[in-house]
Amino acid sequence: MDFILSGLIFTPLLAALVVLLMPSHLNKPIKALALLGAVIQLGLAVFLYFTFDGSAFANGKVGYQFVEKLNWIGFPLGSLGRLQIDYFVGVDGVSVGMVLLTGIVGVIGVISSWTITKNIKGYFLLYLLLLTSVMGCFLALDFFLFYLFFEFMLLPMYFLIGIWGGPRREYAAIKFFIYTLVGSLFILIVMIGLYTSVIDPEATALQLELLDSGKPASSEVIVQVQRLLQQSAISSSDMVRTFSIPAMMESANFIPGSFLHSLSGVVLWDLPIRFVAFLLLFAGFAIKVPSVPVHTWLPDAHVEAPTPISVLLAAILLKVGGYGLIRIVYPVFPDAGAYFSTLVGGLGVLSIIYGAFCALAMNDLKKLIAYSSVSHMGFVLLGLASLTTEGVNGAIFMMFSHGIISAMLFLLVGVIYDRAHDRMILNFRGLASRMPAYTSFVVIAFFASLGLPGFSGFISELLVLVGGFSAPDVNGLLPRWFTVVAVFGLLLSAGYYLWALQRMFFGKYWIFPDLRGKALISDMNLREYLMLVPLAALALLFGIFPHLLLDKIGVSVAGFTELVLQNGQEQLNLVLSSILP
Repeated sequence: MDFILSGLIFTPLLAALVVLLMPSHLNKPIKALALLGAVIQLGLAVFLYFTFDGSAFANGKVGYQFVEKLNWIGFPLGSLGRLQIDYFVGVDGVSVGMVLLTGIVGVIGVISSWTITKNIKGYFLLYLLLLTSVMGCFLALDFFLFYLFFEFMLLPMYFLIGIWGGPRREYAAIKFFIYTLVGSLFILIVMIGLYTSVIDPEATALQLELLDSGKPASSEVIVQVQRLLQQSAISSSDMVRTFSIPAMMESANFIPGSFLHSLSGVVLWDLPIRFVAFLLLFAGFAIKVPSVPVHTWLPDAHVEAPTPISVLLAAILLKVGGYGLIRIVYPVFPDAGAYFSTLVGGLGVLSIIYGAFCALAMNDLKKLIAYSSVSHMGFVLLGLASLTTEGVNGAIFMMFSHGIISAMLFLLVGVIYDRAHDRMILNFRGLASRMPAYTSFVVIAFFASLGLPGFSGFISELLVLVGGFSAPDVNGLLPRWFTVVAVFGLLLSAGYYLWALQRMFFGKYWIFPDLRGKALISDMNLREYLMLVPLAALALLFGIFPHLLLDKIGVSVAGFTELVLQNGQEQLNLVLSSILP
């Protein structure tokens, strides 16, 4: 159990290394090995999920389980102190659901990839590298380590879309790469600024010989170092600067007079520098969410990507953006999070409505689902901006629920595309008479996504809306009319799903004449059942028994909201006082 998180991260990488050494013509063994690596990762994720104690951290105290921390890179910088980068991973309520989701979708994606015929060795090698990168993002507690995994996701996705995608795959791959790279540069700038501004109190205590090597630091020693730091009683050469995310979450670890200290007084574009840093980080992760107006890469990437990669993109990669906001942006800059709550909530509402209207206009079924993802991820921003326990619980639940349901939706698009090599809604009618089982799964997925009670989508949307409605009374950060407008987005989602269902599946069977000689319309096969039945069961299971996830995340979310609200108000007052004449 001491190395379960490393197992989760590096099992697919080990499988990829074995695949790399295998001859290219061994197609079936390569597929089997990729499936084995994904299944082992899923097994570890399930074990972690059931072993994780969701009630372990109370009273708003941040804590992590299954922690692995090893010194990775460290050397003295002379008068600038000491550089330290750790292999630091751990899991809490914010990440445990994402870990389970990655394990589930990783296996489903391998099964979906069974029909890949082009350069099988290269495909599964990149697929396994992608699983390693995503899992690393959800478990990293060192910002530098997180950034490495975050950046490394770019390469597998770029090639998976650019080589195995549709006719415009090069355009979609380059657009995806450029958008995400720009966001990564924003994140890199702030990461460097944070590194120059934050110390590791435990490592600094060792440097000051207040702590014996090999012994954990007590809370008294940590407080002593933080007090000395704020009194400017620690020389720069004795400071051990860090990329540790938990260290960045405590204002007492910021060096007085440093770039991002609350009282630095540094102003850029008429904003305190901490607010600018928040906006840069937010933009970097909002591209990944994706939020309107930086969403335009997503429909192109989805349309051109092969079905398994669309599944991973919608179900997991989009969640890295929302996860980054919850793990890094708000806890590190709670003052700016409180200040810009209206902006973040407004972008969430805009994404909900704009994405829904775009979905209504789509004739391509895959584009419809892509824009529905933009709309649904807007609920994540709205729930987070509310900074209520209900809203943040709903945001995390939405990421998990949308991961399950969107995976199911894109797999269903793949089913019809495999048979007809076409996804246009108007080119089909009455499919229910020829594909009754397929139609049943489409009905389940559509109703789960639009938030029908009994499915997980209903629980997530309900929690976000409750959090949004209660925000004005709880903390006064979010206008109530935002939530009223968001409810209209639910009506629009019912519109585009029911309209697509009516046009494609009901009435007399008909198919576009140009497809009649090429399409082989038949119902689902065993491989497709193996992918869709578990996802449908999970959407129903977490819809009927939401406590299965809420019990795991609830205490951590309560700690998150307390930390952000309390620290946010205190630091906001300090930041504003430092720039006022």
